[in-house]
Amino acid sequence: MTTSIPCVLMRGGTSRGPYFLADWLPPAGPWRDQVLIAAMGSPHLLQVDGLGGGNSLTSKVAIVNKSSRAGCDIDYLFAQVSVDAGRVDYKPNCGNMLSGTVPFAIEQGIIKAAIGTTTARVYNVNTDSMIDVIVQTPGGKITYEGDTEIDGVAGKAAPVLLRFLDDTSKNLLPTGHAIDVIDGVAVTCFAGAMAVMLIHAPDLGLRGDETPAELDANLPMMARLEIIRRKAGLLMGLGDVSEMVIPKPAILSHSKSAQSITSRYFTPLACHTSHAVTGAVSVATAYFTEGTVAHRLSERLGAGAHRLAVCHPAGKIELELDCVIENAALVVKHVSLVRTARKIMSGELFISTGAST
Repeated sequence: MTTSIPCVLMRGGTSRGPYFLADWLPPAGPWRDQVLIAAMGSPHLLQVDGLGGGNSLTSKVAIVNKSSRAGCDIDYLFAQVSVDAGRVDYKPNCGNMLSGTVPFAIEQGIIKAAIGTTTARVYNVNTDSMIDVIVQTPGGKITYEGDTEIDGVAGKAAPVLLRFLDDTSKNLLPTGHAIDVIDGVAVTCFAGAMAVMLIHAPDLGLRGDETPAELDANLPMMARLEIIRRKAGLLMGLGDVSEMVIPKPAILSHSKSAQSITSRYFTPLACHTSHAVTGAVSVATAYFTEGTVAHRLSERLGAGAHRLAVCHPAGKIELELDCVIENAALVVKHVSLVRTARKIMSGELFISTGAST
């Protein structure tokens, strides 16, 4: 059966995918998953029959609706659609796609734009967390034009400020330890903006500045990394993660510049060509968390405002962190960074699923 639904295709940060209002789609469940799978053209390595780009970074979906949660403007549900399997994963979050949610919501009339800039609070359904998003709205209308550049994206656009709010209510160390030893490798299992496992590059025989192609071609290392990831998932209480994209591995090393750390982030079965925003937030938060793999690479840190650059294959993501001392420990209260977004097309998406919306 072929049917059509409204759709807005957008680039959010270094990712791309369709944005939907929740009521454009079937209710949560198998039919909605089938619609999303068909929309992206999965399962197929090239996704030639849908909107996907044959890569996990371009096989993402944002589902938005007006929030009924006190203090929040919109709810954002992220869906990772598998490229080569008929599967939709709602467990991770995506900060890059997040950067397009408020522009999308303003254009759909569920957020009223202010004059100059508009601040909206987004509730992320996947991770039960809140993020303030600040966008440019001259004359009370969203603009995508501007002079901001981000590594991994060609050209310039209007800045979108993401401010991840206090995560200290969460158990950032779900195993109860800053370091766990898995198969002889020191690992930090960290549940920040994204569930990650952090490893020091030399512990895997790496420099840490390898290209994604070099890492993907290192089959023994990739196989070992996946074995460690699955065991880390069990330790984190996630169960069997063989069919899940979390936890995401990040291989860390010293950077050549001050106030920075080098990260190679995995999606998880291939190295990211740049870096996930939520992954960068987790790496940065771990950098300021006593005893973690990331913290062992840090300089001496104290309370106050800090800048940290997470260096990746396409450049870097610059973050600002507000830290305080609580119970004699350094605690990250907020993490902020800038992304950009762009509307690519708006119209009707035709899908053939055998399911009716």
